[in-house]
Amino acid sequence: MRWDALRLTEDPVASAGAAHPGGPSGPVPLLPRGAVTRTFDTPEFRGITVHEVTARSALNRVPEASRVPFRWTINPYRGCTMACRYCFARKTHEYLDLGAGADFDSQIVVKTNVAEVLRRELARPSWHREHVAMGTNVDCYQRLEGRYQLMPQIISALTDAANPFSILTKGALILRDLELLRRAAEVTDVSAAVSVGSVDRELRGLVEPGAPPPGRRLEVVRGLSEAGIPTGVLMAPILPFLTDSEDQLAATVEAIAASGASYVSPIVLHLRPGAREWWLAWLGREHPALVPRYAELYRRGSYADAAYQRRITETVRRLAAHHGVGRAQVGLWRSGHEQGAENVFRSRQPDVSPEQLQLL
Repeated sequence: MRWDALRLTEDPVASAGAAHPGGPSGPVPLLPRGAVTRTFDTPEFRGITVHEVTARSALNRVPEASRVPFRWTINPYRGCTMACRYCFARKTHEYLDLGAGADFDSQIVVKTNVAEVLRRELARPSWHREHVAMGTNVDCYQRLEGRYQLMPQIISALTDAANPFSILTKGALILRDLELLRRAAEVTDVSAAVSVGSVDRELRGLVEPGAPPPGRRLEVVRGLSEAGIPTGVLMAPILPFLTDSEDQLAATVEAIAASGASYVSPIVLHLRPGAREWWLAWLGREHPALVPRYAELYRRGSYADAAYQRRITETVRRLAAHHGVGRAQVGLWRSGHEQGAENVFRSRQPDVSPEQLQLL
């Protein structure tokens, strides 16, 4: 693999038409030649190979054609130790000449200078303090963040620039940065979302082996909410025939309501290339009888049958209203995605659209 010649592309929403802030449009090489400064294994993270790199840019532009309510993202890591078997971002590891399966879980790229580059970009006269979303590709609070501590530097840079931002995560490590988030919220708009698809701890341990258990994630929701950071839950992904029964959905929504979440957004599993093959391989080993049912449900492509999605969405809406998620009348918002986007139920205008939520 020619790491010295890499042109790293960013997450799928930014991969087409990426650009530097205020610079020309078109794909931008994020790593200069010779950018990989160190590649190593460490006993602290057994089985994980770390590739430390120096990034050329920190802010990644989202194409105007995308229907997400923000135009910029920051992704300090590539690959993810959460190792979620369904993760949409697996395909992006192939852009690095790495595999979408085990390599995605174990070959992690770390942009060690991302905060330094971010400060330079935020200081440009052409930058207009647009909303920046984090956690839209891989989890920015995965295990390696405990070692590299890139997020405190990123949050501090955004705070000093009074730049609005949001964070999507499964990681409990975000609570480490609670005081920084409070400080940021004093000068700009800050919000968070935590992904909890089910409270079935045993199953979640199988499909999200590197992520904190659901109960711990809901503690994160409560901690952030009590600190004054608006925080909702992405009930994502809901796994067909595994976590979608009435009782399972009810238990999850009830737990979300108890966490003090400001909204719940149900999202049915979708299977894009890369994630699809890895997920179906696991399903074939663990639940072979479900493979034909998945073939039928996803016969039209990456998204589950529209009627199935509507049923799940309506069920969660009813349960959310019953349990009073957000302590307010729960509203409805649709993205109009041609494949049948999931509905989002929340008490205020979303910071993250259903199209973006489908990236989970």
